Amino acid sequence: MKKLEGKVALITGGTSGIGLSTAKLFVREGASVVITGRRSDVLEGALKEIGAGATGVQADAGKLADLDRLYAEIKQRFGRLDIVFANAGGGEFGTIEQVTEEQFDKTYNTNVKGTFFTVQKALPLLTDGATIVINGSIVSVKGMAAFGVYSSTKAAVRSFARTWTSELKARKIRVNVVSPGPIETPGATGLFKTEAEAKQYNLDMGKQIPLGRVGQPEEIAKVALFLASDDSSFVNGIELFADGGMIQV
Repeated sequence: MKKLEGKVALITGGTSGIGLSTAKLFVREGASVVITGRRSDVLEGALKEIGAGATGVQADAGKLADLDRLYAEIKQRFGRLDIVFANAGGGEFGTIEQVTEEQFDKTYNTNVKGTFFTVQKALPLLTDGATIVINGSIVSVKGMAAFGVYSSTKAAVRSFARTWTSELKARKIRVNVVSPGPIETPGATGLFKTEAEAKQYNLDMGKQIPLGRVGQPEEIAKVALFLASDDSSFVNGIELFADGGMIQV
């Protein structure tokens, strides 16, 4: 039997990178998957790539009206949710001297506000015993220069997971965080001015990782599947680092 047979899953930010890879894997494992994306053309492209078993809703996780519309559509189509992968997020480099108020607000709006209200507004649709997976990052515990604002948002969502584990225990809803290390995704590449700079960064990062390389989106998708499925039935409130050992040694 497939690991997510008959489940209904929401993946925010499911049009590229980790979100897209996770959507593909969840569909293969039997779930009906709803993905979100901010751009309609990119969303349509992702749905074609995933194939049957996925639907899409154009939505920005940082906009509450978009979330209300998203959940209204899920309620009408499926009537429930069994899995939420709060994956939408992003950031950019900037030292304490460089970060602007606009950059700060943009990052917090998507990563913190977006994650909080994605989960809050999902609660009426979530079945008892449902699973919530939050996409974190190793920078929740590791101080990386010029990434302070993004890092603090990931520490915040990790804190949410602890609180929600306590608050949702009566409904037996499990909440866990997958925290990737450096992963080769379009979002990560977009942090750099050129593709060559991105490749050099990956090479440099690989030297700091015991496995000797950066990770791939598919590898994080497998961890998200573990946390979303009954394979992790006694796992609750954790931050699972998927980083090739980068912060362990």
